[in-house]
Amino acid sequence: MVRELSTLLAAGIPLLDAVDSITQQQTGAFQNGLLILRDRIAAGASLAEAMRDQPQAFDELTIHMVEVGENSGTLDAVLDQLANFSERYQQLKDRVTNALFYPVVVFVLSCGVAVFLMTVVVPMLLDNLLEADKPIPWPTKILKTASDFVRGHGLLLFGGAAITTIGLLAALRTDRGRRKWHALLLKLPLIGQLARKQELARLSLVTATLLKSGIVLVQALEIAARSLKNVILRDAANAAREAIQTGREIGPALESTGEFPPTVVQIFTVGQQSGKLEEMLERLADNYDRQASTMAMRLATLLEPVLIVGLAMLVGFILFATVLPILEAGNVL
Repeated sequence: MVRELSTLLAAGIPLLDAVDSITQQQTGAFQNGLLILRDRIAAGASLAEAMRDQPQAFDELTIHMVEVGENSGTLDAVLDQLANFSERYQQLKDRVTNALFYPVVVFVLSCGVAVFLMTVVVPMLLDNLLEADKPIPWPTKILKTASDFVRGHGLLLFGGAAITTIGLLAALRTDRGRRKWHALLLKLPLIGQLARKQELARLSLVTATLLKSGIVLVQALEIAARSLKNVILRDAANAAREAIQTGREIGPALESTGEFPPTVVQIFTVGQQSGKLEEMLERLADNYDRQASTMAMRLATLLEPVLIVGLAMLVGFILFATVLPILEAGNVL
């Protein structure tokens, strides 16, 4: 929508007509939102004011950039920058998601296979052996015990897992729970580095985009901090912004939080001194983007064989515990 609106405005089409054209191409709730947007503009409101009335559809980054574009008379160029940012951020998310998709699928299938074997296959194979009332090997005893437990307490296990999941999700909705989880996430090996680099890439890219649109550094940092998902890094960015407002240099302000790597501190310091902060932040975002993608692929490469070997060991143990008493019965015969 943002890209098409930029193209139509650059072609000289009035804002109201451009919104009408885009609205006709949409469906559902988003079309209804655009109709409300169109009515507000027709009533005399600016595009930024109309967007501000729908926070569920337009975030603060979009609203502030549109406001700057309208005030400077460069709305089409600002919307083009906004579309470029959105596409780049979506590409980063897609790379990480695609890299971790296969391990997640393998894990889910492993759980499904384990439950099916323990509740359906194993009882069918072991019932005949147990009816013979002969001693069975210890692996088979372990398997039988586990199978009986899953079959007898399956609903209890499922209910416990569901309650635990709901409890964790509810805890993550609280400020304290979210803060603890985000702090733990940043400390995890490899995953913590991946999460930090994703957030720093987003902070750098949002700040660079806002600075290019003419927004001052303090306000750009405020909006960029709100765009961060991690509460710990968001608080650190806000603390640095407050320190800058009191007259402190940007480098020491970022360094004092203890959450920003030396590279980020140096980029902000040198960029502000040289007057090329937007350009240097864009390069920093590209760098962290590539690093996050590489780390996601490494994580997926590490998880795939671990999950596959784990699944093979599980299925292999079940087969071994099932076949072993059959082989012993054959030896007796």
